[in-house]
Amino acid sequence: MESILPRSIAIVGGGTAGWMAAAALSRMLAGRCSITLIESAEIGTIGVGEATVPPIRNFNSLLGIDESDFLRATKGTFKLGIEFRDWTRLGHVYFHPFGVHGRMDSGYLHQYWLKLRALGDPTSIEEYSLCTVAARAGKFAAASPDARSILSTMTSAYHFDASLYAAYLRNYAERRGTMRIEGRVVDVKLRGEDGFIESVALEGGHVVEADFFVDCSGFRGLLIEQALKTGYVDWTHWLPCDRAVAVQYENASGKIPPYTQSTAREAGWQWRIPLQHRIGSGYVYCSEFVSDDEATATLLANIDGATLREPKTLRFSTGHRKQFWRKNCVAIGLSSGFLEPLESTSIHLIQTGITKLLDFFPARGFEQGDIDEYNRHAIAEFESVRDFIVLHYHATERNDAPLWDYCRAMDIPTTLERKIGLFRTHARLARLAPQDFFTHTSWIAVLLGQGIVPRSYDPLVDIHEPASVRERLSAIRDEVRQAASGMATHEDFISRRILQVGAYA
Repeated sequence: MESILPRSIAIVGGGTAGWMAAAALSRMLAGRCSITLIESAEIGTIGVGEATVPPIRNFNSLLGIDESDFLRATKGTFKLGIEFRDWTRLGHVYFHPFGVHGRMDSGYLHQYWLKLRALGDPTSIEEYSLCTVAARAGKFAAASPDARSILSTMTSAYHFDASLYAAYLRNYAERRGTMRIEGRVVDVKLRGEDGFIESVALEGGHVVEADFFVDCSGFRGLLIEQALKTGYVDWTHWLPCDRAVAVQYENASGKIPPYTQSTAREAGWQWRIPLQHRIGSGYVYCSEFVSDDEATATLLANIDGATLREPKTLRFSTGHRKQFWRKNCVAIGLSSGFLEPLESTSIHLIQTGITKLLDFFPARGFEQGDIDEYNRHAIAEFESVRDFIVLHYHATERNDAPLWDYCRAMDIPTTLERKIGLFRTHARLARLAPQDFFTHTSWIAVLLGQGIVPRSYDPLVDIHEPASVRERLSAIRDEVRQAASGMATHEDFISRRILQVGAYA
């Protein structure tokens, strides 16, 4: 019986999105379908999505990638969460950890914490998070699969050089049969009878035909938008930042904190991402409130090392294509839409775009029902991430700059409004939907961190005697502190476990 798989796939665009798609498809299809990737060395890649979230581990595992080999190749480090500075108000700092709070039900410990808080206990909820306590101490350890160990409450992601990751995956994909063609696409030919993409033409006249096309051409949306006219849903009214300036600089201190840092500025926010060999930083800002030159000056005034390259400015409109998959073309990465990297979701959205594609992988007949379901899931996921990012901007006490005045007063999506309202009363959390990436731990950390303190706790907490609750939570804090104190420094863990300098004790 003849296979119903597409005979050929063409990926237009390289970079992180293109080579992640090529690697996954070459792994899963195992030579049963020809895969061609077209990219031009003349077209630069964005290459600033260098902080990730824990599911990147699943993607690397799908490919069978060895962690140490990958981290050596990409100059990678570990990430336990994100530190937010000056978001709630100037001088305020909070931490969004991976993993869970304590050893109790991760979506409920905060209820017991709120009860003790009402009784006068000043302890921060961050003291119940091993990821937070370890990160603040500059410590790191591998998570344990043993549920009896406090180390099982940890989860980590990575920081890495995105350009090196793309090169690493290129080598992976080419070894599994992906063919790379150097060239710039100058024309897209559509079939007259149904408007499907038939081929793309490169400078010099070379034509590439395929059954299925993956658009990884970045903001241009060369196939999904320029050829197929899909349309765009603009979310600038909720997320007004529309530019970013990025730079790389030397790590003068040699310290490698195991977390991303996000510092709110007058017209946006600045990231700091520590790699083995350098620091990556950038300022995401709203051009209505600051000029490009002023933004660059602010960025350079707030780095702590010599620059390694000239600052690079990017322009974007937050939102997504009306259809992520149209006819025989699916958009992956920036060609599908853009959400600013405040919670490090850029690479994650590439990853989930690929995994959804595998869930609804097309036969040559391209069933519209499969395409519609893919688009429904993709849009719901973008909306879920959007709400979480909008929360950071809207729930602020800052009144020192026009951007923050606008964000504090703006109308927000009704889905987010419901989540905030539910939490304000008895600290209850909305039920997570399948497309929700952010866990209850994430919502708790950011809602509390941004100053949304519930009026009370869940009444069922009163079933337990305060003394027993106090004793249990005290034991959790002690266990967290002891576990963190026994860890190696992050720098030592990398040098001994990843770079294999000496034997790790």
